[in-house]
Amino acid sequence: MTREEAQRLVQAFMKSLGQPSEGLNPQGFGGVALGDAQLYFEYHADKQALETSALVYKFRDPPKPGVLEGFRAEEKSGTDTGGGAVDYEPENKSLFLSRTYSTVPQDAAFKEDMRRLAQASVVWGDEVLDRVASRVFKR
Repeated sequence: MTREEAQRLVQAFMKSLGQPSEGLNPQGFGGVALGDAQLYFEYHADKQALETSALVYKFRDPPKPGVLEGFRAEEKSGTDTGGGAVDYEPENKSLFLSRTYSTVPQDAAFKEDMRRLAQASVVWGDEVLDRVASRVFKR
């Protein structure tokens, strides 16, 4: 996927939400609030791919031992990820459900993928976070 294709895809998605946008900024980043969910877009020129991420939780401090493993265990257990994968970004101490596109999907399919990813991130930020915290901290 070229940067121009990624740009067009994100622009089409934003327009479908009634939020016309430049899509990706000059650094290759973009984002949108979708209900209670926050979606982020990042174009990776080296991989020729668009990464889409839905925020699950932003930590104040690095996660305590066992927390990330707990989220990964939830993913492996079959908890719905909305088509994404558990993705922790240490530079901003945030946990996401992310998926990457190396080929351009149809606009309607991308919109549905983003809806599912956003919906799953809200559930993960609420129910799954509580389950993981209860297990890790034995509440």
